[in-house]
Amino acid sequence: MFKKILLAFTIISLIGCNATKPVIVTSKKAPLKQRTEIVQTTKKTAAIRSNTTKQILSKPVKQQQQQQSNQETEVIVSTSKTLVTNDVIKTYIYQFKDIAMGNMKNYGIPASIILAQGILESGAGRGDLAKNSNNHFGIKCHAGWTGESVKHDDDAAQECFRKYDNPSESYKDHALFLTGRSRYAKLFGFSKGDYKAWAKGLRAAGYATDPKYPDKLISYIERYNLHEYDNQVLDVNYVSNEKQMVEELRIESKNPIDQGLTSYVVQKGDTLYSISKKFELRVEDLKQRNNLSDNALSIGQKLVVK
Repeated sequence: MFKKILLAFTIISLIGCNATKPVIVTSKKAPLKQRTEIVQTTKKTAAIRSNTTKQILSKPVKQQQQQQSNQETEVIVSTSKTLVTNDVIKTYIYQFKDIAMGNMKNYGIPASIILAQGILESGAGRGDLAKNSNNHFGIKCHAGWTGESVKHDDDAAQECFRKYDNPSESYKDHALFLTGRSRYAKLFGFSKGDYKAWAKGLRAAGYATDPKYPDKLISYIERYNLHEYDNQVLDVNYVSNEKQMVEELRIESKNPIDQGLTSYVVQKGDTLYSISKKFELRVEDLKQRNNLSDNALSIGQKLVVK
């Protein structure tokens, strides 16, 4: 009898042990669910932070793009290629206009020509030669130069250029350079108010080898009204025709083909490719007609298209 009771108690104990197994399984599953939730929450948080960061960073980028779009830029090709904005050119003019007018009074060279040459030859003061040697007019050493000099690549490699202590010395030497050489004597027979004759005369006398040199000088003079400084020195009452000139350029650029024009004035955003398409030309033909060695254009530059 005692054995039967012991056997029954053993069976009941075994059944009770088996009944607790589901509890063990349940306790294992609970932390698994908790881990899954933690991982998902972490990913969502990271995604939110990433999107927020993108939104914050995108604002200054857009502001920078808007600021850049307000600045018109152009490439000035002198002794080096220089990218400048209109504001840089205007600042350069303001900085040296008084020196230019002073040289006009003392040496008879139009202030407009002096400033236009300074802009073109020095890259509005940003070119390598201007920054490294204060040479704003691309004047080479030539025979008889006893001052300091620097080597710079131009028509040939490592040519000798004059070096000055400051830009005002360069402006004075430019005046002495033109007045002291017989090949420029013809220039001083032109009217001081005739900047076009002076621009063409400089090229004819051999100041520059670029056949478009006169057009570039005239372009700067007319775009920035540099001839008004000539009139100040000459004490001439000048009536600006700027509005008329701008209107003519606007009409010319708006519908150039219908008007049958033989030349085209470069506008903001123009490239050789876009201009060639307007006039049904190849880029190489356009470059050849205008003696262009590369694709650099200046706003206001005139191109032969027919």
